[in-house]
Amino acid sequence: MAELITSEDEQLETLKRWWKEYGKAIIAGIVLAGAGVFAWYAWQDYQTSQAEAASQRYQQLTMLMQQPQMSADQREQATTMIDGLESEHGGTLYAELAELMRARLAVDADDLEGARETLSSFIDGSEHAYLSGLARLNLARVQIALDNAEGALTTLEGDIPSALEAQAAEISGDAHAALDQPDEARQAYQDALARAEEQDQPLSGVRLKLDNLGVEDAS
Repeated sequence: MAELITSEDEQLETLKRWWKEYGKAIIAGIVLAGAGVFAWYAWQDYQTSQAEAASQRYQQLTMLMQQPQMSADQREQATTMIDGLESEHGGTLYAELAELMRARLAVDADDLEGARETLSSFIDGSEHAYLSGLARLNLARVQIALDNAEGALTTLEGDIPSALEAQAAEISGDAHAALDQPDEARQAYQDALARAEEQDQPLSGVRLKLDNLGVEDAS
């Protein structure tokens, strides 16, 4: 029994020395690991709250932009909301959608050059293929309005998602019509109708544009 007690006493002393030497490091490691887990969940909560905040701001912006006629104060308010989405939620889908609305605000204010610059920058910086394609279509429309139909055709040569091909073909037809190229415009409009039918997409106005060319739709 005495040998056992001596052995236990020795083990206890050994444990005390070991703990004195390494205990703080172990505690620190546990604390750091716990802090890491806490930080992960805190970051996840932060990301969720940020996404919710961005979504709410975007919804407010969308409701404001749905006004049939926006006053100067409303346009200024919308611009402030867009700036806020970009500064506080930059890199999110909501911020990119808001930037497209900035281009629309410019068009509504007859600032076509400002819209062109906004859309060009958007295309260069966006990582969302669909939104980039949508911006490309809008840029082509703005270029036609700026009497740069050739530039619009060049813009439409970029990447366009398949879901937007019918609209792209229609805008191509508009560009050719602006360049007084009725045969090319007719082909583009017919192509637009064919693609819209394939994808079961409504495409209003194209048949009227064909009629305005003085020919009957061959489809």
